[in-house]
Amino acid sequence: MRVVVFLCVLGVALAQDSKYSWNGPSAPTPLDPNTENVCLTDQSSCGCCLMQKQMAKMEQFFNMSLNELEKGLVKTQNVLNNIRASRSAFSVALTDTRQCVGPNRDPMTLVYTHIFINLGNGYNVNTGVFTVPRSGVYSLALTAYSDAGAAGASLADCVSLRVNGQQVAALSETNMQDQEDSATVVLAVQLSAGDTVSVTLPAGCYLCDNDNHYNTFTGFLLYATD
Repeated sequence: MRVVVFLCVLGVALAQDSKYSWNGPSAPTPLDPNTENVCLTDQSSCGCCLMQKQMAKMEQFFNMSLNELEKGLVKTQNVLNNIRASRSAFSVALTDTRQCVGPNRDPMTLVYTHIFINLGNGYNVNTGVFTVPRSGVYSLALTAYSDAGAAGASLADCVSLRVNGQQVAALSETNMQDQEDSATVVLAVQLSAGDTVSVTLPAGCYLCDNDNHYNTFTGFLLYATD
């Protein structure tokens, strides 16, 4: 029994030392640099192999993460550019000086000359017309003010808000009881790109304004639908 154990231990010792074998001393077996798995032939390099594999996995992971981040950045940038391109808002007043417009025999489109804001340049200060740049739901607001000039004089404070020439809302105050009066309308309207929004002064009506900006016309995009 002792002999068997001794021979086993001796075999293990000789196997671990490449200089010796059962047949006596021998030269170490050269390593094949082209071996696919170096760990099978060189135990000392096994740890290095595992580290390189882990580093390769980490590099692949970070490359994938970076690609996803870049895709997300491009997507976010496109959304931001889209929002910037769709911005549309204007707010204007009738005049900067003491001035009354009307009354006229025929309806006329009011031209609001004082610009508070004209984001997207949808409002044309020469024609008084706002051209819708993008389809969506818009908020429109109109305030009309007039001054009869003297007690007992006739007051004709009236305007018409129109989309593509068709009336969508009207403000009217015609009497001899008030020397001055004002009215406001605010509404949300579904508009398509290319639609026009304007304010018409009906025949026989007139508005008065000054640098206090009593008469205003405002619109802005709430959200796009295309």
